[in-house]
Amino acid sequence: MHPAAAITVADAVAALEAAYPPALAQDWDAVGLTVGDPAAPVHRVLVAVDPLPAVVDEAVAAGVDLLVTHHPLLLRGVHAVATTAPKGSAVHRLIRHDVALFSAHTNADAANPGVSDALAAALGVTVERPLDPQDDGRVGIGRIGTLAAPETLAAFTRRVADALPATAWGVRAGGDPQRTVRRVAVSGGAGDSMLHLARAAGVDVYVTADLRHHPATDHLAEPDAPALVDVAHWASEHPWCAQAADVLRAAVPGLEVTVSTARTDAWSLGHPSDPQRGGAAADDTGPEPAGAGAMIS
Repeated sequence: MHPAAAITVADAVAALEAAYPPALAQDWDAVGLTVGDPAAPVHRVLVAVDPLPAVVDEAVAAGVDLLVTHHPLLLRGVHAVATTAPKGSAVHRLIRHDVALFSAHTNADAANPGVSDALAAALGVTVERPLDPQDDGRVGIGRIGTLAAPETLAAFTRRVADALPATAWGVRAGGDPQRTVRRVAVSGGAGDSMLHLARAAGVDVYVTADLRHHPATDHLAEPDAPALVDVAHWASEHPWCAQAADVLRAAVPGLEVTVSTARTDAWSLGHPSDPQRGGAAADDTGPEPAGAGAMIS
């Protein structure tokens, strides 16, 4: 009998690119194999959102052969990979320890299933279609779906906080806490560029990350605008890690695949304030808040 052929980086990359086709990536994106030899053998894989130093440390300590991340390490123009810079140091550390690095970014956002499908599933939302369809309408950024039963925005915000990994600022919502929520739009990662699509879709609430003040307040001022639920960027994309791990396990039997335990959210400290204070100092009588909102940590 001949020994079974070794699983290679190329085998894992082929499985990931079948699930998350590079053609779906935005023109500005940098996806695929960033570090490593396609012919190198792979036994252990770690999946994470970010290729930050803590994740690279985790990969090295676990003895993995391939690190799969959502966010690319070298997204913007790079002119040096000296060890004096964090990204350069990461490249050298990965090479020194024979760890390949692969990323699936906006192609994983648009794929079916992809990042927003994983987010929707975590929240108990049954997906119907993309929020911003591409090609045949089956793929695209964001998802629209429904909850099994209606609930208030306050209850839904708690649902989101309970479903996603904990972060320093938790989950915040804009809108009437007693508003009924049934139809939901979600978009993992920064999503305020699609606020107009959420309004046009007629959903009750839009869940995304990195909502900025002016787009959010302008949106909420619109008649019949969906309520907003804003979560940490990392937390919104973390459910994808389990999805990508399952892709590898199913397509390449024999791989040992784990999801990173490192929390790579940018924020390490948060403290809720009293919304009744408005904009005044603690010992003053300030104005009432202009819009109803809630924060859950």
